[in-house]
Amino acid sequence: MKQNTIYLKKFLKNFIIYRNSIIKLIPLFIVIIGTTSCSDFVEAEPPKNLLISETVFNDPATVESALANIYYNMREQGMVSGRFGLTTLMGIYSDELDYYGFDVNSAELYNHNVTHSNTTLLGWWSNAYNLIYAANDIIVGVENTGSLNTVDKERFKGQALFVRAFMHSLLMTIYGDVPYITTTNYLENNSVARLPVTIVFDNIISDLTNAVSLLENTSATGERVLPSRDAALALLSRIYLYVQNWEMAESTATELINMHSLGTDINKVFLKESSETLWQLKPGVSPKNTHEATQLIIKIIPGQQYALTNSLLSAFETGDLRKTSWTGSATSTDGTITLPFAHKYKANYTESKSLEYAIVFRLAEQYLIRAEARTHLRDVPGAQQDLNAIRNRAGLPNTTANSKNDLMDAVLQERRVELFAEQGHRWFDLKRTGNAGTFLSAVKPNWQATHVLLPIPEAELEVNPNLLPQNSGY
Repeated sequence: MKQNTIYLKKFLKNFIIYRNSIIKLIPLFIVIIGTTSCSDFVEAEPPKNLLISETVFNDPATVESALANIYYNMREQGMVSGRFGLTTLMGIYSDELDYYGFDVNSAELYNHNVTHSNTTLLGWWSNAYNLIYAANDIIVGVENTGSLNTVDKERFKGQALFVRAFMHSLLMTIYGDVPYITTTNYLENNSVARLPVTIVFDNIISDLTNAVSLLENTSATGERVLPSRDAALALLSRIYLYVQNWEMAESTATELINMHSLGTDINKVFLKESSETLWQLKPGVSPKNTHEATQLIIKIIPGQQYALTNSLLSAFETGDLRKTSWTGSATSTDGTITLPFAHKYKANYTESKSLEYAIVFRLAEQYLIRAEARTHLRDVPGAQQDLNAIRNRAGLPNTTANSKNDLMDAVLQERRVELFAEQGHRWFDLKRTGNAGTFLSAVKPNWQATHVLLPIPEAELEVNPNLLPQNSGY
């Protein structure tokens, strides 16, 4: 009976999500017809009404609205979001953030006693595949319509391919083997099996390669709130790094580095007009803070949810401007407790506009990707040059590392202090380099080697047994 009840609830939920394949309607987050520009759609709140697919894909404005809804949902929920996403929750799962809140699901992540019924993990899984379905619907729709011109078709399809690759990349880093969904067929999608990570990586690279060929470069004067060719290249270089294709990681990162400039003022890196931003998510109706600022800045003690760990603070070298500029501290009213917090975002806004957007990809990561790739390619001067670009901006002298092992340690050190409290980078670095146990066993009493993957949500396994077996340890 329990099995049937769960199946019925899931079926009803998926009926809404996948109704396009049943009654030829697009997903719930498509769309409003209008003549507003693409940037205005990104700024708008999500449309609520449904339209028949043939009508939607006859008009560029409605496709832009559908894509805007995808970015809206990325910002407001799921793994990408600052409220529920990787920045905070993988921060507490690793050694970046301490957790002081009362949410049971977050506490499981912080204490490394995660169960397969954790509703945060279910939300991540469901949100990601909903966005993937929406992206697939756009891909199919623009391919089949005869009303859009070639330029519009290419940019819409390129953005949707990027979204599909991006969300699968996040799913894989969290859950390991996952399905790679490329269709809008309801029955097929509800019975898919998990694919080995090697195949998932291949699919991601294929989608990103196609996206790069379809999208244009980031505008030097735009807000960079829509995925461009640069965003696709940024993710592609990261994926090449993860699969240890050093040559392609180096050349892809180089292409981006040659097109963009690393900002010299460390205090301006996270402003919305930063020269090194490759893709960012615009907050809702302006003026509005980023979720990252709202979640991470401590305003009052007690009352805080997150604080930087002592181990992260101790990782900064003396004189590192990132520690003074990108961290802050708050003291309780009685003066007995002082806690450090991430202060990359300052909660900057005026009465009329937001001054900070949530950055997903920025150029500094590309320098560190290239430094790591060059280290493995035995290009010592090149790796040193990239590390020095990051270090010098932070007020630090050139690196002294000059061997492969020392350079690799230097790269990981710079990644830790440059990319902290951003999109779960620290956790993914610990995982991919095999260092998770080395660092976390000392600070997480419940640490187990199987924790490099999180469990597939129980509700998903009950509905689709083809997702079995569960990840080891759960």
